Amino acid sequence: MVTEQEIEQVTKLMKIDVHDHKEFIDKVHAMIDYFDILDSAGVDDEEILMKDVPLSSLRKDEHITYPDKLIEKLKHYKGTYVRAPKMV
Repeated sequence: MVTEQEIEQVTKLMKIDVHDHKEFIDKVHAMIDYFDILDSAGVDDEEILMKDVPLSSLRKDEHITYPDKLIEKLKHYKGTYVRAPKMV
């Protein structure tokens, strides 16, 4: 099924710091077993019911101008740029 090397590779790709990869093998196997149960549920021939909504019943998109400048309401901005926390 899933090997320790595969879990280690996935954690490196996702930049997750995992010290003991063996701990997660059982958890991954349990998740895959659950997906197998869902796959065997036999819902391939089930009909998906969706209500038809005519376009005339949807609201009309309208541009409504905002009276204030939103950029001035921010705490940290310079010109038209917004300062945000550093992404790691």
